[in-house]
Amino acid sequence: MFDTVRDDLRATLDEIRAAGLHKPERVIGTPQSATVEVTQGGRPGEVLNFCANNYLGLADHPEVIAAAHEALDRWGYGMASVRFICGTQEVHKELEARLSAFLGQEDTILYSSCFDANGGVFETLLGAEDAVISDALNHASIIDGIRLSKARRFRYANRDLADLETQLKEATAGGARRKLIVTDGVFSMDGYVAPLAEICDLADRYDAMVMVDDSHAVGFVGAGGRGTPELHGVMDRVDIITGTLGKALGGASGGYVAARAEIVALLRQRSRPYLFSNTLAPVIAAASLKVIDLLESADDLRVRLAENTALFRSRMTEAGFDILPGDHAIAPVMIGDASEAGRMAELLLERGVYVIGFSYPVVPQGKARIRVQLSAAHSTEDVNRAVDAFIAARTELAG
Repeated sequence: MFDTVRDDLRATLDEIRAAGLHKPERVIGTPQSATVEVTQGGRPGEVLNFCANNYLGLADHPEVIAAAHEALDRWGYGMASVRFICGTQEVHKELEARLSAFLGQEDTILYSSCFDANGGVFETLLGAEDAVISDALNHASIIDGIRLSKARRFRYANRDLADLETQLKEATAGGARRKLIVTDGVFSMDGYVAPLAEICDLADRYDAMVMVDDSHAVGFVGAGGRGTPELHGVMDRVDIITGTLGKALGGASGGYVAARAEIVALLRQRSRPYLFSNTLAPVIAAASLKVIDLLESADDLRVRLAENTALFRSRMTEAGFDILPGDHAIAPVMIGDASEAGRMAELLLERGVYVIGFSYPVVPQGKARIRVQLSAAHSTEDVNRAVDAFIAARTELAG
């Protein structure tokens, strides 16, 4: 049987390559940092890394590494169990309490990833008599999580408040018992920020709850790095915040839901990814506690990230690149054609700048781009080198 399937799969893979949509995996032989060494899948050697989610440069921070070493000796390697059996240590409860306090929520529950966190919320909280109203550009994990629930599904155009209100009216007219608005805090392919204050206003008007996936904001967006709810002054009006420990918060893995106490309590009893997945490794939990310590005094890192972002965006705009507007550290350089985006990424790697071309199905057809991600670990010289490499690669691509 598999011989037939193999031929079909090979044909599909050939189609992906022919369309310029193949996504090669490059191998790096160093810790995640502003500079990495590529060992397989491209130009070998040391390159500037402008494609990681390492926004504050904490992935190889010496204090985080030291905390992980200490935790390995104290707590061991892994839990070999789920939370409600014998998979809960003091370090897990401490991290949940610290995240709750940092995010201004009543309680927090840890997951093995934010994908799992988003996958465990909707089915637990919403039934067939309820409605979920989701931004059209929400992360895939939100989309998949919604599919697991029996709730009625409404979708509104990206950050379109008028369309959101239309969907809320329809959900209300349909007699929805509970209504949940869900949005990314920052949309990962565009770097656009959700208008949370206005979303909360509509939620109040139509008696809906608000959920925000703030994976690309927590740690560096907002005056204290508490994310888009802090940025928009609605920390007390958002009911559910999901996020990851795998980006600005150290870059390892793990996710969480920070929410009203009753929501978290029910998730502990009914959320399938939580109940049936091994507990977050204690090493990650302990290192994440050190990350929160650093976040509470990380103004210098947030300032440096903002400066690097402003420099890159201004220089690229002056050079005539089509870069989506905004001030987030995600700076998408629009290319359009998928093959051209992939080729430009290769040319940039040859010039010592590691970036990735994004194309369908990650972004819409004809909207291929190179998503540049700035980090506090980058120097001014690093940013200028990256811009110069973009200019040189564009010249070669055109010629």
